[in-house]
Amino acid sequence: MKNGNKRQPIKPVKRERSTIIVLLIAAAVFFILFFRLFSENILNGAGDIFWEYGDELVEFEEASVIGILSEDMEIDEVADNAPAGKQELAVRVRSGRYKGEEMVIYNYFGPYYGAPVAKGDGVTITIKTEADGQHSATVYEYNRIPILAVFLLLFFIVVVLIGGLTGLKSMAGLIFTVICLFTLLIPLLLKGAPTVLTTFLISAYIALVSFTILGGIRQKTISAFLGTVSGTFLAMVFGLAVQHFAKIDGLRLEEAESLLQMKYVGAAIGIRGLLVAGIIISALGAVMDVAMSISSSLEEIHTANPSLSRKELFRSGMNIGKDMVGTMTNTLILAFLGSEFALILYLYARELTFYHLFSTAFVALETISGISSSIGMVLSIPLTAFISSALITRKKREYKKR
Repeated sequence: MKNGNKRQPIKPVKRERSTIIVLLIAAAVFFILFFRLFSENILNGAGDIFWEYGDELVEFEEASVIGILSEDMEIDEVADNAPAGKQELAVRVRSGRYKGEEMVIYNYFGPYYGAPVAKGDGVTITIKTEADGQHSATVYEYNRIPILAVFLLLFFIVVVLIGGLTGLKSMAGLIFTVICLFTLLIPLLLKGAPTVLTTFLISAYIALVSFTILGGIRQKTISAFLGTVSGTFLAMVFGLAVQHFAKIDGLRLEEAESLLQMKYVGAAIGIRGLLVAGIIISALGAVMDVAMSISSSLEEIHTANPSLSRKELFRSGMNIGKDMVGTMTNTLILAFLGSEFALILYLYARELTFYHLFSTAFVALETISGISSSIGMVLSIPLTAFISSALITRKKREYKKR
């Protein structure tokens, strides 16, 4: 009993120390990659196609509408009564080299682009500067950043109010995930890093840090991490297999043509692997959710009944996982279909035959993405249950030996 009493207070300290070490190593890896990537031009000049056209410089800046000088607008009844036309506006530039300058510009809008604006509205404008310094501008879009920021803040408040400290940690993990995608993964891909392998490694890195932030280095987070990596890996493998046999890859994605134009001017991104890269990223969130739910549940079951064997714990994990399969699979499939619902309506309205519909690149891509991600999620259930039950019972055996 004395030995046991001496060991008990040490465990939380060791756990906290391990958590700090993992986070410090992860931070070091992040900053090394970050500074290595941004110490030189990420696109190696390919990015110039977005802002420089010969002797003309194009910049996107913020402006506010200070007056409506004229307006020519009509209602398009066919397009659900959407407005179409143009406005002549007086605006004041709020950012960039022309900050504070007042300009007279035009705002063109229709059912598929732009929107009519009113005095006081914020807009994003396109400013074109000639080689001799002369410049002009047009409205690019309504400035939606403030309203998006408000909704993000509301989301943050709701998560923290309902989830408390755990909700705050989950938000920290979410912010870290977004930062990694935009400051590590995308720059690495643009520099020519292997698309699929890089995406998988960054996803595993994100899972490691997110679980560590959420629960520290504990048995359930280790189990959840290993289950997540295993499930995501299997989603990747199935995606690669289906991509090969279905004879379709990232070159058939909607945005592939634009990316291919970037390759012609110097970008080194591997486009073929983008289909599977998208599968990995899509599967990551669902697999993390399932893995953490199962490992956490098994830890609670073991705490309530420490006498359960590995087999019994595994069976409990499978029972919990079976209840999650239906809803989580629906979540993934519906997420993929919902993102392209307008196109689905269009294809359905054309009354395509079964063979015609399922031979289109769109349906094939969405089917591959949805099924591969779902397979990874479903297979993460027995993997996480096995890993978690094995770690729990191993810990119990080691304690008995002492």
